[in-house]
Amino acid sequence: MLRIITDSASDLPKNYIEEHHLHVIPTPVVIDDTDYFDGQTIQTKEFYNILDDIKRDVKTYHINPAMFTDAFTPYAQAGDTIIYLCFSTGIAGTYNAANIAKNNVLEDYPDFDLTIIDSRSASIGFGLVVSKLVAMLEKGASKEELIEAADYFISHVKHVFTVQTLAYLIKGGRLTKFKGTLAETLDMKPVLVVDEKGALSVIKTVRGRKKSLRYLIDYAKETGYHLEEQQVAICHGEDSDSMNFVKSMIEDEFHPKDIMIATVGCAIGAHTGRGIIGFCFFDADMGKYKKYFA
Repeated sequence: MLRIITDSASDLPKNYIEEHHLHVIPTPVVIDDTDYFDGQTIQTKEFYNILDDIKRDVKTYHINPAMFTDAFTPYAQAGDTIIYLCFSTGIAGTYNAANIAKNNVLEDYPDFDLTIIDSRSASIGFGLVVSKLVAMLEKGASKEELIEAADYFISHVKHVFTVQTLAYLIKGGRLTKFKGTLAETLDMKPVLVVDEKGALSVIKTVRGRKKSLRYLIDYAKETGYHLEEQQVAICHGEDSDSMNFVKSMIEDEFHPKDIMIATVGCAIGAHTGRGIIGFCFFDADMGKYKKYFA
């Protein structure tokens, strides 16, 4: 059987995962030297409450080869054909770990058909790509067509997001302490994107939270393609007020076909804090795959 699997850095909503019987490999997070697994042994509400407490020690690491081996082996035993879309190599080492595990599994199951695809995406932008392939699979797309489509959708998904506080970007080394502290004092908010290589890049810095949220809409105006025809997505770090503010602007400005709402999980949230909010969409139509979305 042909199957698509992914990992929890895709931040797909639980109801979507359950409805489509999607296997999501959980990302590990270490809290006070104890391992937890995103969406499995810890949920986002509890996670952000812990993250808010500066006395707690929270760290992440990518899914390791042993975890991937455990995830892949049952499919190899069943003779399934698997397409695994993984968290961007521009942000984490997931892709390399998955390939090490693939080689390990192939030693025992040499006929195992596993394709590992670097999503070059994060959070619900990653989730949007996964959802496109799942829709195609459910309508009978072949393995070859799905792999080709993955490259197309990965190349056209756009992510833009901002954060409430710079403390976590400073802690993670993405901002120097000096620059970050100065920016915090001036109430400066970075607006970031996931670039074509799948890495994080600051494209603008604005003063004030509401201006940073409004810039998400400005960016979509500049780069989005007929958002009224799209399912777009919003992700947030357990910040419903900001999410609703952005959702209202998106509805007023673009009237999208649908809006998927997602909560940013541990893999990304540990490095951004509660106030992260992002807007994800495509900068092109569905191309030759449009027939699957009619």
